[in-house]
Amino acid sequence: MKVLITGSSQGIGAAIARKFLEEGHTVIGIDRQPASFSDGRYTHHQMDIREYDRLPEIPGVEVLINSAGTQNEADIDINLKALIHITEKYGLQPAIRSILHIGSASGHTGSEFPAYCASKGGVVAYTKNVAMRVAAFGATCNSLDPGGVLTPLNECVMTDKTLWAQIMDETPLKRWATPEEIAQWAYFLTVVNGFCTGQSIVVDGGESILRRFIWKE
Repeated sequence: MKVLITGSSQGIGAAIARKFLEEGHTVIGIDRQPASFSDGRYTHHQMDIREYDRLPEIPGVEVLINSAGTQNEADIDINLKALIHITEKYGLQPAIRSILHIGSASGHTGSEFPAYCASKGGVVAYTKNVAMRVAAFGATCNSLDPGGVLTPLNECVMTDKTLWAQIMDETPLKRWATPEEIAQWAYFLTVVNGFCTGQSIVVDGGESILRRFIWKE
């Protein structure tokens, strides 16, 4: 299939791109950074997804995965507004088979930076909106909402022993996911799955269900 992935140069996006290439698909990536790998079936567009007038024409996208994201002052612009623009441009057309947004468990719990949580919460609502519209093409749209993932964006806490110990106390499985684990979920939801749609799947090692009950002994 013809697969378009944003944020394909590192972290989750790169792992997803490699997974699809390993499975024999044709992959197009869009990222501000240069390509981090090479493959004869991979085409890379180095650009900012907020530059809407520069977005390449890519007809016939069958799988669209919005993985580009940030945790800074551009949260709303990149995580939500650009995601919407990319989806409307490449996803709402007859060839589409599946759309996947990489969201965040924080879009459900609200337990992160305010604008970041708001951007990911918007993805949850937009996923349902898109699912209703692409159903006319027999396509699905879901969001995959991870908790902690071992990516470069999270190195500031991964390398701090004190903070890392505190984070692990809040994670029942006592570890974070690898990008490759998230890529497996992405592949399942877009290629294997053909019926689940309009859903936001939280994959966070149980972090969002942990509720500490403290009482007098």
